[in-house]
Formats: sequence, C-alpha cells, structure tokens
Amino acid sequence: MYKKTDLYLGKRNRLIFYITVYLLRISFLLVRFKIKIEGTDNIPDNSAFILLPKHQKWIDIPLVAWAVSRPVYYVAKHELFLTRFSNWYISSLGGLPINRQRPIESRRSLSKMIELLNQGEGIVVFPEGTYYKNQMGPGNIGIVRLILSRFSFPFIPVGINYSSGRLRTKVKISFGKPIFLDRDKASGKPINPPEEFLEIIMKEIARLSNLNK
Repeated sequence: MYKKTDLYLGKRNRLIFYITVYLLRISFLLVRFKIKIEGTDNIPDNSAFILLPKHQKWIDIPLVAWAVSRPVYYVAKHELFLTRFSNWYISSLGGLPINRQRPIESRRSLSKMIELLNQGEGIVVFPEGTYYKNQMGPGNIGIVRLILSRFSFPFIPVGINYSSGRLRTKVKISFGKPIFLDRDKASGKPINPPEEFLEIIMKEIARLSNLNK
C-alpha cells in the first residue's frame, strides 16, 4: 500500500484535468445526463473562493468539474490516494487528501489548502463529507471553521438536483450567490459562530437542490 500521499500534494496538472473532463463529457456525461447549469457568473474569475456542493453520488465530482469555468482543487477522502498511480492521478485533477478520522494526518493538506487560497485558487469542499441521496446530510464544520478563522473568502453554495428523464437523467447544477461571514469592523472577528454560518449555507444548498432542510 502506497502511503506517501503528500508526494504530489497540490501539483495539479491542467492538461490531465482538461483531458479527463473532455473524455468524461463525450463518453459518459452527455450520454447519461441532460445537464442544466445556472449561476456560473457567481464564480470569481481570478480570485479565491470555496465551493460547497450537495453530495448525492460519486458523479457529482466530475459534474462540478465540468460545470465550473476554471480548474479547481478538491478536498477528497484519503483512501483515494493510497496507490502511487491513484495518488498521482487524483492529485493531477486537483485532489487534496483529508483523513476525517485522523485529522493529524491531514495537516499538510490543510496547510496546502490555505496556501492555494492565498494564491487565488478555488477549493471544492463537500460539506456533508459523504453521499446523502435525495436528502440533506449534516454539515461538517471542521474545514469551514479553519477557513473562517483566517480568511474572508466567499463561500459559494452549490445545488445538485437529479430527476428522471425519458432517455437521460436530468441534472440541474445551481451555483448560488457568494456568502460571506459577518465580521466586527474593528476587530475583524466573526460576529456569528461558524456553526450558525454553516447552517445558513446548508439551507441554501438544500434550496438550490430542491430539497427540504
């Protein structure tokens, strides 16, 4: 088992990224799905942001990658990085390994995420952490709290809704308006706790996904 998950950490390969998205698009996405995308104008062109999408199934990841107008980095479970090839490939697509059960092992990934945000990159975090099909799961506060403690980047909720079609599954991907944490003007400290901020985001994700929260 290959354990050096930080070997390719943060080394996204734009060529591999675009080839993968293109091949998925022509061989799978457009064959299986009829996709509608809304709200892409809410995504900054040249500055940092955090996308928080609904997580219904594994296909959410390539769908979001295709829908976003620029390459982004993804917080992904560390099990995807345990062989040399998968480590290289997932990292080339922008994957950052996170071990939610053993957070101490994720320090380098979290530090790299902060570095990438400072460089103006976009980060995708699935706040539920795993799949919750046709329902909303609880939001995980860890990474959100880390970002809020240091930065005031926009958090962009993303709704993903699947529905049956005659020949293809219909998918609607909706990018919501950026949400910022209110901070005290004098001290810069958050006015509301991170848990309350995340709850606002989760409700917006539910609304955009046409799900009850």
